[in-house]
Amino acid sequence: MSQDTDNERKHRNPVDPLRHHREKAWDYRGRAIYHFTLPVEERYPLFGVLEGESAETAHVRLNGFGLQVCRMLGGLARFYRKKGYALKVLAQMVMPDHVHLVIQVLEPLPQSIGTVVRGFKSGCTKIYKEEYYHSGENAAELNGAPNAGTDKVTGGVPVQFARIFAGRGSIWQPDKAYYHERILHAPGQLRRMIDYVKDNPRRLWLKSRNPALFKLHRRTEAAGLSFSSMGNHFLLNWPDSQAVEMSRSASDDQIRERLQSVLAAAHNGAVTYTAAVSRGERLIARSVRDEGYPLVVLLCDGFPKEGSPHERYYKPGGVYFEACSKGRLLLLEPTEEAFLDVTVQKSVEDLLRRKAEARHSSYSPVPVTSQRYRFMALNEMVRRLTLP
Repeated sequence: MSQDTDNERKHRNPVDPLRHHREKAWDYRGRAIYHFTLPVEERYPLFGVLEGESAETAHVRLNGFGLQVCRMLGGLARFYRKKGYALKVLAQMVMPDHVHLVIQVLEPLPQSIGTVVRGFKSGCTKIYKEEYYHSGENAAELNGAPNAGTDKVTGGVPVQFARIFAGRGSIWQPDKAYYHERILHAPGQLRRMIDYVKDNPRRLWLKSRNPALFKLHRRTEAAGLSFSSMGNHFLLNWPDSQAVEMSRSASDDQIRERLQSVLAAAHNGAVTYTAAVSRGERLIARSVRDEGYPLVVLLCDGFPKEGSPHERYYKPGGVYFEACSKGRLLLLEPTEEAFLDVTVQKSVEDLLRRKAEARHSSYSPVPVTSQRYRFMALNEMVRRLTLP
């Protein structure tokens, strides 16, 4: 059996193994590897523009300021070495509106790694103020000659960004934690971190050409239930569908047999629905996706919370991103209202009673907030969504 990807684990488990914004009890001065994402205020394309005729040729043409930021990243380890910080930059990418940095702490630091990130951010803002804010060079690179109906350029700075910048004094998106982090915790994550950073231009190209497939909808109605969703919504109206639900105790032979029947139905045009909770469900979901067949996955706490700073720019990761960009995936996360639906609760309760009777044990109610109830509710929703 193949191993789960980080993205599949994230969408299956409410606790993201690559957690954000300060981990409790984590030593931010000790040896570690971090992936930092630093977005510009309002995601304004301050560093350059995306170019390329295809996803494979996509690249970022950095303007003068973007090139300076890129050089600062390349010299970060050398600059801080003089201050007693042993660091190594493993990967970097300056995108039009944000910066990615994978950095390794080689020896315990005099101060938190946050000191390095904040210093870099302050340095970028200082350079922008001194060299680009009033020069006009950056505005010309980003916008070209102003067109009718677009923001005018005043003092060399687009009106829109000048207004944003003037009120904040920093080029970076405000964040109480100062940066968005991912900490490497497990073998294999480093290669995925670096590949993700290098792949950013291609992914941005795909997303920009398929905006409807990456729009996060907060109220999608299906089978009398409400969901947050992202992906190809036409799959909800597909005439043929199949539900994949397998017991956690299913044997390898049972999983293989079910996989063959699912792939056969998918080959004949059926859309596959699954919560991808059990081992068998995850394996079948991966196989359906890898074969290029359409897939609908129900998530438990898979999207950013409504109103969170990450909501606007969320996109699925890894293989889910690829499937989404091709229109072969729909992600559905039930709203709290759907989890509390009386018919869903009754179906889960009936199933739990039958399981208790089969074990000759007494039935014990399961709280609707528990992970067990939520996963069982997801499978009940899968069944409901695939009813003829």
